[in-house]
This record gives sequence, C-alpha cells and structure tokens, in this order.
Amino acid sequence: MARKTSFYYSFLVLPAAQRQAIIAVWDFCRAVDDAVDEPNAVAALSGRDAVQFWRAELARCFDGGAPQTPQGRRLQPFIAPFDLPRQAFEDVIDGVAMDLDTTRYATFADLFEYCRRVASAVGLISIKVFGCRHDRARDYALNLGVALQLTNILRDVKDDLGRGRVYLPLDDLQTFGCTVDDLARGEMTGPVRRMIEFECRRARDFYAKASAQLPPEDRPRLVAAEIMRAVYFETLRRIERRGYDVFTTRARVPRPRQALIALKQWLWM
Repeated sequence: MARKTSFYYSFLVLPAAQRQAIIAVWDFCRAVDDAVDEPNAVAALSGRDAVQFWRAELARCFDGGAPQTPQGRRLQPFIAPFDLPRQAFEDVIDGVAMDLDTTRYATFADLFEYCRRVASAVGLISIKVFGCRHDRARDYALNLGVALQLTNILRDVKDDLGRGRVYLPLDDLQTFGCTVDDLARGEMTGPVRRMIEFECRRARDFYAKASAQLPPEDRPRLVAAEIMRAVYFETLRRIERRGYDVFTTRARVPRPRQALIALKQWLWM
C-alpha cells in the first residue's frame, strides 16, 4: 500500500493481523478498480475481460483454488479467519463493472447503488476485519461508504470529466440549471456553485447518518474507520472553504495534516 493513500494512517493504528488483512482487502479492491480505469493493469487485459478475470480470481480465492495474482494470494489466507463476506467482494466487482457502460447517472437513486457497490461494500468487508459485533455497524459502514464516495466524486469532478464520466446526478444538474457542458467549461457560475454546494450538503448528511449509527460497543474497533471518516470529511470541508470550486485545483489533505487527524482520532477513541 502506498503511503500517499488517504487510508494509510488509518491502517497504522490496527493490530498487525488486522492491518495485514485490511491492506490485503484494500489492495485486491484497488486492483479490481484499476482493471477498468488503468488499461493493461492485469496481463494486458482491460475492460470486460479484466472484470471477468477478477471474478474468476475471487472464485479461486474463496473456493480454495490457486490465485493467479499477488493480490489474490495475499487476500486468500484472511478469508476464513476473518469470515470475509464473498457477496461484498462480488458487489465491488459489479460496481466497477458499471463504469464500463455507465458514464452518466440520471438520479441520485442510481448513483446511490453505484456508491453502495464500490464503497459501502468495502466497508462491510472492513467491519469484519475490525471485529465489529453490533448490527448497527452495518448501517454505519453503508452510510460512511456513501459519504466517502460522494466526497471522492466531488473532489474528482474535473478528472472524471476528462475520462468522459459525470457522476453528479443529471436531475440535480437540471434542478440547478446546469448542464454537462457547463461542468466541462470549468466555470464557477452561480448555478454550478449552488449545485456543488447541494451535493456537499448531501455528503454531509451521510457523514451524519454514519456517526449516528456508530455503535458505542464497537467504537474502539472502529478507530481506523473513524480516521478515514475524519480525513475525508476534511477533504469535503476544503472543497466548501474554497467556495465549492472543484475545477481550479484538486482538494487534498496534506500528509502531515492526515497524520494529525489520525492521532486526534486515536486519542479520542
């Protein structure tokens, strides 16, 4: 795992076995995502062939086969000890596969399903690694996953446009009098600003829902997740503080600030 990832400091607080397991999970899911976004990521495969390859690799991991990738080989030993949910991995692959055919989302309900697959599903895997015991931890993972993915979407509006993708719901654009062409021009007009502000409030709502569902019994087990939440929430705040301008520069939380956030969360938990 690269130090530059926003998850780096959150994983440092975990005991060794959990840290190794969550890194294996993260690296596997990252490789699946790269199968669509990074051509030739797996044995010169891309697109649908790469997605099918990772479906087969997941089956090898769970069915006692011999994984063909470093990511699969690292993941397999943790499946049984942590009772990792196969369906959640399938959901991640399904979500990544959506990027092959879907470049626009008509409604937030459509986008929610994408977020549930590519982000919340990873959260459902993670709470198994963290050893959460309360049923509410699933709701926490679901809502936090959506919040994190919405933050990613807002942060990456410009980059996604460069790939021909718009994740912001089209009916929201219409409500605020925006078009995809307006976004492509990268001009912070009044309608664009108000639309981005609305999406930031929606992300905030999901952060709040996650916090409300955090079970007190599992609070110590969720310190890594709470560090993720705090770092991503700081990214959202930086978008807000710059007047919702997601075009001029990409909102980032510097590594020293991430480390300080991680320390504060660890001490508070």
